[in-house]
Amino acid sequence: MYMIRSIIRPEKVNGVLAALLEAGFPQITKMDVFGRGKQKGIRVGSVEYDELPKEMLMITVNDDDKDEVIKIIMDNSRTGDKGTFGDGKIFVTEVEEVYTVSSGKQGL
Repeated sequence: MYMIRSIIRPEKVNGVLAALLEAGFPQITKMDVFGRGKQKGIRVGSVEYDELPKEMLMITVNDDDKDEVIKIIMDNSRTGDKGTFGDGKIFVTEVEEVYTVSSGKQGL
């Protein structure tokens, strides 16, 4: 299993969620986050915004679904055809165990 965490632009979230749902991946956790990447924030006039609003989406998937989910997130969170600074990042980590709290069952 893999945990896929993506940090993307807030205006791209609905498209990503819709595409994941359509592809059969309804399970997701969404969080409002703030941060900056290599661009170090932005300057608008005399005001510098050091931390920009983003959304973090977290989804746990079986091994066979990892590449498909990453492609869906990538395709639906990219700005324009080639993307632009600030489109986000995707982090993938292996998950050793998962338990459902209500039933105590292990696995997805």
